[in-house]
Amino acid sequence: MLVSLFRRRSAGEALALYRVAVAQARAEAFYRRLGVPDSVDGRFELVALHLWLLCRRLKGEPTAARFLQELVEVFFADMDVSLRELGAADIGVGRRVKRMVEAFHGRAAAYDGALAAGTPALREALARNLYGTVASEPAQLDAMAAYVGEAEARLASQPETNLLAGRASFPPPPGAVP
Repeated sequence: MLVSLFRRRSAGEALALYRVAVAQARAEAFYRRLGVPDSVDGRFELVALHLWLLCRRLKGEPTAARFLQELVEVFFADMDVSLRELGAADIGVGRRVKRMVEAFHGRAAAYDGALAAGTPALREALARNLYGTVASEPAQLDAMAAYVGEAEARLASQPETNLLAGRASFPPPPGAVP
């Protein structure tokens, strides 16, 4: 019974944090100024990027393991609902969500490795994933790579307790009008 009560509380806070990531991913500047495709794929990629940043920040925190599980579950539950709203047949939704799960974990591994390897590797990972369906400009890749670094630093400065309570702050997207 106690686990169930904790899980519901955690899920609500995970949902709140997920909504922060989605709100940031919907910022118009990513699409208009930075050329991220304004499509289902482009929106998935931006949400996945922001969710990865949050997961990266919380990974390794002793009290965050269950929360991280809830956060990722919220993401995939949202993807399931979104696919159904887009008209995907019930029989195919499970397979598509499974591919999205694999894609997210692949992105997370690619971005983790790229961040460790430096800016050129991060630019390449962003070109391959975030801009995977369109050609990207070098200036856009530079701006997105800088944004990822800035977002990581900003999240690192925020207390774990804020994130576990569903609160986070991302920097404004490059070129966003205040």
